[in-house]
Amino acid sequence: QGTQEKKKVLNSLMSGALAGAVAKTAVAPLDRTKIMFQGKSCWLSQTYRLIYRTYLNEGFWSLWRGNSATMVRVIPYAAIQFCAHEEYKQLLGSYYGFQGKALTPFPRFIAGSLAGTTAAMLTYPLDMVRARMAVTPKEMYSNIVHVFIRISREEGLKTLYRGFTPTILGVIPYAGLSFFTYETLKKLHADHSGKSQPSPPERLLFGACAGLIGQSASYPLDVVRRRMQTAGVMGHTYSSILLTMQEIIREEGLIRGLYKGLSMNWVKGPIAVGISFTTFDLMQILLRKLQHSTNIER
Repeated sequence: QGTQEKKKVLNSLMSGALAGAVAKTAVAPLDRTKIMFQGKSCWLSQTYRLIYRTYLNEGFWSLWRGNSATMVRVIPYAAIQFCAHEEYKQLLGSYYGFQGKALTPFPRFIAGSLAGTTAAMLTYPLDMVRARMAVTPKEMYSNIVHVFIRISREEGLKTLYRGFTPTILGVIPYAGLSFFTYETLKKLHADHSGKSQPSPPERLLFGACAGLIGQSASYPLDVVRRRMQTAGVMGHTYSSILLTMQEIIREEGLIRGLYKGLSMNWVKGPIAVGISFTTFDLMQILLRKLQHSTNIER
């Protein structure tokens, strides 16, 4: 039993790591553009203009600038989040008496929120580094280690956790609603279609819906988090969530400030979350089949 549990945890970690890496690499140019929208006071109504301008000024591969830092963060983040979600589902299933069955809506939301919170707490400094690399000229930071060294030396170690509170406040509804929506749609599909598993395109669609709902609900806190993370290099001094929100609203307005770049997120978010959930599920199925065939051969 212990060996099976270890295999299950390892499978979840591997599947989650791959899911995060594939999803984030696919949307890396949009992700960088989104951070630039959030981190600057200027407003560019056309997303493609910013992407094209970046391409002309810095070259094609600059659109993936910061993606190495993203991978360093997203691989452990996604691995921990998906693995933690499986474990929290099992724990809550035991607690509520749903062992082996689909959780009811509230425990389903709690499992997702706890999984996201666990992953965010353990990998936050890497997210801070990614944000810095995305909004600064490449001459400023040469690599990930250089970012850590300069921030620690010039701004203090506490800076690595700047924006941590809005991150946690944002990840609770984001992860909770994302996992809740995806799991709910899979359950509804099974109930109405009679199939135990949805097809890959259906998984992508369910994941896209999950990403759209989750990211729309938590977006203002995501903007606040980015502003607090990049404050040191963008000429601002944001000391708290409320003061950051007040300054953004005062300077840029409620919608154009706190929802800056949201339209891009409605493109990027569903694609990334859809790919992530689908990759995780398919990888889990593949690993289970491989282990099953190995056991038969033995």
